[in-house]
Amino acid sequence: MKRKHKRLTFVGLALLLIAAAVGLILSAFEESIVFFHSPTDIVEKQVSPDRRLRLGGLVEEGSVEKKGDAVVNFRVTDMANAVNVTYRGILPDLFREGQGVVAEGTYVAGVFKADEVLAKHDENYMPPEVADALKKSGKWDEMSEEMKKQGHVSGETPK
Repeated sequence: MKRKHKRLTFVGLALLLIAAAVGLILSAFEESIVFFHSPTDIVEKQVSPDRRLRLGGLVEEGSVEKKGDAVVNFRVTDMANAVNVTYRGILPDLFREGQGVVAEGTYVAGVFKADEVLAKHDENYMPPEVADALKKSGKWDEMSEEMKKQGHVSGETPK
């Protein structure tokens, strides 16, 4: 082989190895990425039962049921649709009905099985994903009016 052919072969093999490494890295990232979904997204789209995801919205009023063995059932809503959630564990102190929540887990047979539940930080905080989902569903104005009625105005503590 001529020097030029050897060099081209070497460069080709190097590019092939780099492409394979990039492919493996992207594959590993894809498996660890957890996508955010609103209840409407989950109800309207087919969600793969083996795929981990985050569900965000508001805890529906009157939906929290505490069972034995630290099992809690509740519904998460974006004011358009709601999803049943089952969680085994200790809920955050700030978890309550009508408040923002993000749950991480899998959606199987119509029930979201959460293995982690995150509550909002304070009276005025709403996770950005939840706020975006409410805006997208057209319910954001209703929520902000309801918060104003309750004395929750941005930057102020509730009365």
